Amino acid sequence: HQRGADATAIGRLLIHVPGLVVSLAVVATVAAAFVGSAGAWLVVLLWLASGAFVFHRPTELAFARRVLKLRTPLADERARLEPVWREVTARAGIEAQSYELMVENSTELNASAVAGHVVSVTTYALNEIPSSNLAAVLAHELGHHTGGHAWAGLLGYWYSLPGRIAWALTKGLARIALAVASVFSIAATGFLLLFMGFFLVAGLLVIPYITIPLVLAPYLLAYMGRKGELRADQQAAVLGFAGQMTQVLYQLQAQEDALKAHARATRQRLKEPGKLARLLSTHPDNYTRIRALEPYLRTGL
Repeated sequence: HQRGADATAIGRLLIHVPGLVVSLAVVATVAAAFVGSAGAWLVVLLWLASGAFVFHRPTELAFARRVLKLRTPLADERARLEPVWREVTARAGIEAQSYELMVENSTELNASAVAGHVVSVTTYALNEIPSSNLAAVLAHELGHHTGGHAWAGLLGYWYSLPGRIAWALTKGLARIALAVASVFSIAATGFLLLFMGFFLVAGLLVIPYITIPLVLAPYLLAYMGRKGELRADQQAAVLGFAGQMTQVLYQLQAQEDALKAHARATRQRLKEPGKLARLLSTHPDNYTRIRALEPYLRTGL
């Protein structure tokens, strides 16, 4: 009841499975090279067990502080934040102390759900919007936690990280090789490109059930991210914050419009996102989210 896994969280985990397989191969190969085949099994088992730290509160707090640059609320911030949080959790039937409240120093209207136990808000959200709208923002982040979006995303990212690192190193080495080949001749560059293309095509043909999902994974994860945002909005609406969440979204849209107007006034070039960028966006546009909340507004939720 406190934290679960809805269809969005499960889908995110399934999308990460090919990345897990590649990461498993990377960890096993590197471990075997350094400690031998016998010790490699122990390294692999320890790496698989390390995913449990996603649910370990001290580790989560250290991650939030050092990586995400979140901090513990000051006394006056806690006095403002905790009553609103207690109202949200009371409506949801959740124990307020199950989660850790944190603050991000930022001038943007934003909040986040981190790992399994952390909910953060920006200083702007904490100080510049009404308590009712702040409650809607917190209810949205609570929806990410109760739906399992936060822990599933972090767990999937962790288990795919060795594969990501290996891919980044491979791309770096390929760039270096191409740069070196270009010094000698165009023919050498062409041969190297042909050689790399051969391996890519071979991967698609020999293990398509791994390579094709890996290629599609960024788009599928972005899609799941957009679905997760709509589900979290739905959670806020079910708790009675549909109107307040709509106001927050209109405020976000107004800020975006103001930035565009300023760019036009100062003759800065505006680059609108293309179709590919929209497919890779993890958040729906504000008007899509507002339209999704309209049924709750009509029913009075």
